[in-house]
This record gives sequence, C-alpha cells and structure tokens, in this order.
Amino acid sequence: MEGLETARFSALVVVGLLVLFYGGTFLISARIGKKEENADGYMTAGNNIGFGISAASMTATWIWASSMYASATSGYTYGISGPIHYGLWGALMILFIYPFGKRIRQVAPKAHTLAEVMYARHGRSSQLMLAGSNIVGSLISLMSNFIAGGVLISMLSPFTFTQGVFAVAAGVLLYTLWSGFRASVLTDFVQVVAMLGAVAVIVPVIFFAAGFPAAFETGAERLTPEQGDFFSSTAFMEQGAPYIAAVLAYAIGNQTIAQRLFAVRQDLIKPTFVTATVGYGAMVIGVGMLGVLALYLGYEPTGGDVNNIIPGMAAEYLPPVLLALFFIMIVGALSSTADSDLAALSSIMMADVYGQNVAGKEKANPRTMLLVGRITMVLATATAVAFASLQLNILDLLVFVGALWGALVFPVLASFYWDKVSGKAFTTSVLAALAVFLPVRFSWIPVDGAFGIVVDVLAVLGVGVVLGLMVFGFFGVRAAKVVGVAAVVVSAPFALGSLHEYATLSGSLVAYSVSTVVCWAMSVRRREGFDFSLIARRTGDFDQGPQAAEAPAPPDAPEPAGTTHP
Repeated sequence: MEGLETARFSALVVVGLLVLFYGGTFLISARIGKKEENADGYMTAGNNIGFGISAASMTATWIWASSMYASATSGYTYGISGPIHYGLWGALMILFIYPFGKRIRQVAPKAHTLAEVMYARHGRSSQLMLAGSNIVGSLISLMSNFIAGGVLISMLSPFTFTQGVFAVAAGVLLYTLWSGFRASVLTDFVQVVAMLGAVAVIVPVIFFAAGFPAAFETGAERLTPEQGDFFSSTAFMEQGAPYIAAVLAYAIGNQTIAQRLFAVRQDLIKPTFVTATVGYGAMVIGVGMLGVLALYLGYEPTGGDVNNIIPGMAAEYLPPVLLALFFIMIVGALSSTADSDLAALSSIMMADVYGQNVAGKEKANPRTMLLVGRITMVLATATAVAFASLQLNILDLLVFVGALWGALVFPVLASFYWDKVSGKAFTTSVLAALAVFLPVRFSWIPVDGAFGIVVDVLAVLGVGVVLGLMVFGFFGVRAAKVVGVAAVVVSAPFALGSLHEYATLSGSLVAYSVSTVVCWAMSVRRREGFDFSLIARRTGDFDQGPQAAEAPAPPDAPEPAGTTHP
C-alpha cells in the first residue's frame, strides 16, 4: 500500500512523539509523588477522588486501544451494526455498574479489591478464585494493549513490532511504578481529554478523505446481505449478544473497574458512571465506524490482520499532522488501560496475596506492601511483553475473558445482597460453571444430539439470568424475577435446538446459568445468615496498623443473623 509507506514517520519523529507523551505523563506522576508513599493511597488514593478525575479515569480505563481496534473489527466484519453492538452494550454495562457499586461501597467502604471483600465474606478460597481470575484477565488485557501499541508503531515507523511493544511497555511502567493508582487516575484525565478531542477531529477527516458519502453508495455492492442489514441476526448472535454477556461480567469481576469504584467518593458513584457511559459510547462507536468505512471501500488490512484496520486507514488518509495526533490518541488509549491493569495487579498482590494471606491483616507492613506492588508491576510488564509476541486476535481475547468472568457474576453479586450464600456455595458454583463453560466454548465435546439440547436449555436460563441481573440493580428483586422468567419464556422457542451452534454466546450464557443454579441450590436452605456489618470491620486501611480492623474470625464460621437482602 503506497499510502501506508509514504505516511510513515521517521524513527526520530516516533521517538519524539513517545518522549512527548510518556515524558509528559511521567512529569504529572512525579509532581504527585511522595517521599513516604502510602500503601492505601497506592491502591485506592484514599477512597476520596472527586467527580472530574474519577469520571475521566473510568472513561479512559474502559476506552482502550483494544476497544477501538475491536470496534473497527466488528464494523469490518458485520457492517454498520457491528460498532453499535460493540459500543452501545459496552456503554450500557458501565451504567449498570453503579447500582451494584453503591451496595458494594455501602458494605465495604474502605476495601481495596473485590477479592479482599470476598475474603471477609466467605474466606480464602473465594478470595483467591476472584483474585486469580483478575490476574489472568489483567495480564490478557495488558498483553492486548501492548499488541495494539506494537502494531501501531511497526506500521507507522521503521521500528519492528517487538520494538514497539517494548517502547510502550517501558513508557507505561515509567510513570505508573512510583505512585501506582494515583498516577493512573491523574494521567487518565489528561489522556481522555486528548482522546476525545482527537476522535472528534480524526474520524470525520478520514471519512471525507475517503470519499464519504459517495463511498457508501458505490461500495454497497461489496457487502453481504447480513452486513448490509442494520438488524442483522448474525451480527447480534455472534457479536452483540456475546458482548452483552461478556461486558456485564467485566463490569462485576474486573479489578480495574472495582478499584475506581473503591476510590471515588461514595456520593459521586452515580454521576461518575453515568458520565463514563456517555463518553465511552460516543468515542468507541465513532472509531468503530472506520471499520464500516473500510468494508465499503473494499479495504484490505495489512497482512490480512484485522488489528491493522485502524492504523492502516489512518496512514492511508490522514495528513502527517493529524497522523501524529492519531498516534498520540491510540498510545493514550492503550496506556490509560495498561496503567490501570498494572495498578489492579499490584493491588491484588499487595492486599490479597501479601496483606491477607502471607502477613495477615494485622501484621502487614505497609513498606513491604509497596515493595510487593512495585515488583508486581515490573514482573507483570515483562510477562505481558513476552506473551504479546503471540499477536492473538484482540476481539477474541476480550470476549473470552468476559465469558470466563461470567461464572463469577451471580456468586459475587449474591454475596453482597443475600446473607445465605456460603463460601462453599461460591466456590462450588464457580468451578461447576467453568467445568461446563470450557468444553462448550472450545467444542471439546460434540454438541449434537442430547448434549446440544442440554446446552441450549442452560443457555436459555443464562439469558434470563443476564437480563434479570441487569434489571435487579435498578428495580429490585421482584422486577428481576419477572424479566428473567419472561426472557426465558420468550427466547426458548427460538433458541432451543439452535443456540448451541454459537459457541461463544452459548458458552458465556452457560457460565451464567450453571453458577446461578448451583449457588442458589446450595444456599437457599442454609439456616445461618451473615452479618454484613462484619465486612467493613474486616476490610480497611493497612497503613493505620493493627487497630484499623478487628481480628478476623474464620469467615465460614456461623455468623450472627443479618438482614436478608434479596
């Protein structure tokens, strides 16, 4: 492609842009640095972040380079409905977080991680299960952002993919290592403002440079009937529906989201997440339309790799100045999420591994915790760089991790509302869901015949669980039951006999349904209730020393009966 070759930057220009961006973020991070860093501040910034910073950080964390690349891939694959399915449902999932988030902060106002709360609620097994899933998820997220950076730099400069990955990894680590989460949220504010401004300029310029609107008239013949249909069933079943299920799991299970939930001032949770909803939807859908444009133009991504659509289109149609702005936009997007992943991983190792399982809550040394957090960031960066060389498909990674977390959604949420849920029910339900999810998702067992019907039945139940949980957060348990049952009844005639053919979707729904059924069945007849006030006393600041929390009783021991929250 001639356009790509002629639009490449020199090595000096790319180095200059990287130094400008990462040097600027490092200076911001250095200005907030403290000689005597605080372990709790390193993890949650004192649980008191204001609206502007928290909303920008939530938006920047949810908008990552992988979101942009995957949205464009969806548009290129499924037509105009692709970015809508990707961006709209992702935006709504941010909105669905806040009612659950208010409850989580109510029972655990000073916690650092969801896994830490699960330890206070159930014990070690559920804590390590949630922490482990987040370690895997954050490493995959970190890897995919490094992949995006490597692709961008290799396409727009003389540097190789590997060199690009190393440059991005070093830059992110540079400004995040010293101040941790505080550096992440403050630099997010600058990054999201730059990203939103860049999208507002760059996307229209590419559209008109490519011949919009005439390109949509002359290129319509290149589309299949499904790609040309805004209400495409293929797009919904293969992209929209799996993503609805996946991002709900991301919202509940992802430590990068939970960390911001615990950091924002408690009375600002709702406006923070509502604002992030709008910002995410507008930006991701807008960038995803570049994939639709590429489809109409008959554009062939470099090397046949759909991850190359956005950088290739930018290199083809943008003048050098705007191409430099585009470069900064993508680097900012991937960096804002990569630093969140590093902060999330460090907080898990600090609070869940060292703070509660190695030293113990009362004996944890804040200085040692900080050392553990910083070592974690370095090791996580090295691991993600190593795996980034695989150059896996980003969209597939996102959906897989989201489906994997689907096994945790009901047990986690039920643990905050229902006092009958036990640690054994939590652990058993998650393991059972994973045992069914993996064979279905990867087709390890043929789904024809009787097993296919079983998968369809479980998947239909999963539809009811997903929609019921969405409604429950806003309208309570009665409305959730009505919507959940109605969803099962309405979807059953269409889904039974065919839903198992969509492995990604059915695998995700099966994870939801199995974990829900098993958790409910093991909890409903349990007599002992849990006193939710114990969670606040068993979690909290590490820097205040032993007096900050009561000595934890064995979490699975019988508790004083608390109020049942359906």
